[in-house]
Amino acid sequence: MVEQGAEQPKTQPAIRVSTMPADANAYGDIFGGWLMGQMDLAAGLVAARHSRGRAVTVAVEGMKFHAPVSVGDEVSVYAEIVKVGRTSMTIEVQSWRRARHSEESCLVTQAQFVFVAVDANKRPRPLDENAG
Repeated sequence: MVEQGAEQPKTQPAIRVSTMPADANAYGDIFGGWLMGQMDLAAGLVAARHSRGRAVTVAVEGMKFHAPVSVGDEVSVYAEIVKVGRTSMTIEVQSWRRARHSEESCLVTQAQFVFVAVDANKRPRPLDENAG
């Protein structure tokens, strides 16, 4: 897992989105569940591409919230495969926030998402050796 104070990934984010008032509580802080949903979407994109098909979330490990996110912030979600099994993929996901009128970013959340590739019957299927 990435430690606080880490450098922002040099790759392109899987998802980048501006936060909106509907995503926040009465104090303007973004809901943790909304942020976790964005992380799941980003990890799902990476998992589907690597597995060349449908993949489902089976676990979220080590979810950490480092800093709050406010309405109007830009959130960039980075996702990278760190482990591949016979049917599963472990994806390291980090979310970084940037205030609307700033160039400075900070790590706000991180977790590992575990996905399993599934077939048309929603049963685990082996990953193609040449996938991803």
